[in-house]
Amino acid sequence: MFDKQILVEIAEIAKVLGNIHRLILLECLIDTEQSVENLSALSGLSIANTSQHLQHLKRAGLLQSRKSGKHVLYRRSEGPIMDILSALQQYTEFNRKEMRRLIDDSSSQEAISWEELLERIKAKSMTLLDVRPKEEFEQGHLPNAINIPVDELEHRLDELASNQELIAYCRGPYCVLSANALALLHAKGIQARRFKKGFSGWKEAGMRIETDS
Repeated sequence: MFDKQILVEIAEIAKVLGNIHRLILLECLIDTEQSVENLSALSGLSIANTSQHLQHLKRAGLLQSRKSGKHVLYRRSEGPIMDILSALQQYTEFNRKEMRRLIDDSSSQEAISWEELLERIKAKSMTLLDVRPKEEFEQGHLPNAINIPVDELEHRLDELASNQELIAYCRGPYCVLSANALALLHAKGIQARRFKKGFSGWKEAGMRIETDS
């Protein structure tokens, strides 16, 4: 016999997650608390649409909110939410291998392995470049990383060390910010690779993070 009530609840959560905009909003809240206005800017949605999607996620128990002055701040709820997203990503990757080819295109999106990254951090032989928005960086980032949001990168290239390889990262393996950063850097003749697992992978592995808030 099946526990129908549990299956109903699973179906409701699956229904809520079956929307690309809600998945994007969850990615934006990996380890941060954000206002509706900030999430609107990050996701490219109107404030009204952003608020509506956030309320769906909250009703499903995936988000929590609180008021701060005139603003409503949202954060991820407790529980294995990232495990759910990771499982969905893994199945999609398994089911559609072309997604892996797009993400792992070594000719243009060369990735650094976890082991090499740890060695390079210990040796201080590279520059970690966080290309997420400033607000996300301030709430948590890899140790000693510098922050240049990808939409500012082209105009701030002079801030990058010329004698060290750049390792760019963003939110996680399915965030395109670091891929876009690499495309720009390579076009400018700057050597760079990306850390695919991003901030979410680093944090989930229990590694030390820094905050600037």
